[in-house]
Amino acid sequence: MLLCGGISVQSQDHITTVVLNSPDKLNAMSRAMWRDLKTAFEAIQADSNTRCVLVRGAGSHFCAGGDIAEYPDFRFSEAALRGFHEDDVWGALAAMLACDVPVVAQIQGVCMGAGVEIASACDLRLAAVDSKFGAPIARLGFPMAAREAALVSGAVGEMTARAMLLAAEVFPASHMAAQGFLTHVLPQAELETACLALAHRISGLAPRAARLNKQTLRALKNGADIENPYGYAASFEHQEGITAFIAKRKPLF
Repeated sequence: MLLCGGISVQSQDHITTVVLNSPDKLNAMSRAMWRDLKTAFEAIQADSNTRCVLVRGAGSHFCAGGDIAEYPDFRFSEAALRGFHEDDVWGALAAMLACDVPVVAQIQGVCMGAGVEIASACDLRLAAVDSKFGAPIARLGFPMAAREAALVSGAVGEMTARAMLLAAEVFPASHMAAQGFLTHVLPQAELETACLALAHRISGLAPRAARLNKQTLRALKNGADIENPYGYAASFEHQEGITAFIAKRKPLF
C-alpha cells in the first residue's frame, strides 16, 4: 500500500515493511512523507499481527535527508518552522520510538540528515559497506532541531554528532559501526537477504516478550518506573517457552 505522501507499507508473514518511496529524490523526506510515516507507525503499533518492522528506502539509497525543494514554503517563518519540526518530523519520530514492535533499518547508499534521524529511531541497523552517513545541514545555514539532535547524538555518539553538525563530516559505515550505531555491516549484495533473515528470526520469537522488552528499555532510557514488571508470569508465552524448552521442542508463539 502506497500512502499519499510517498511511504509504502506492506505486511507479510508477521513482518511489515515500511519503504521511504521517493527514489527520484534519493528518498528525501517531504512533509507529506513525515506525516505518512507517523500514520504508518501508529497503525503498526495497533496491529497485533506485526512482529517485526523493516524500514528501507526505495531503490539504491536509504534517505538523502529532507526535501529541500519545499523548504522555502515554510522554513522562513518561525511559527511554520516550529510546526514542521514539532508536528511533522517529531510526530513521526515519536511514533517510531513509541512503537513496541522491533524495528530494523536496512541502510544502503546515502543516509543523511533525516535519514540518520529515522535510522536512529530504529532498534537494529544493518548497512551496506559502501553506505554513507552525515547531517551536513550547516551548509544549508540551519541547525538540527533540539529533540532530533538529542535522538541522533544518543544513537551515533556525541563526538560523531558534533562532527556531523559542526564540520559537516560524512562518515563511512565502518566508522558508524565502530561507534555502535550499526549492528552489522555487510556487502551490498548480502544486505537485503540478511535483513529479511533477521526480521524472520525476530518474528519467530515471542512477540509479547519483544514488546515488553521495548517498553522496559524505553522506560530505563527515560528514567521512568516500569509498571507491573512481573505481570507476564501467567502468560501463554511465558509458559509455552519454558514448557517447550523442557520438552525439547520448538515453542509455538
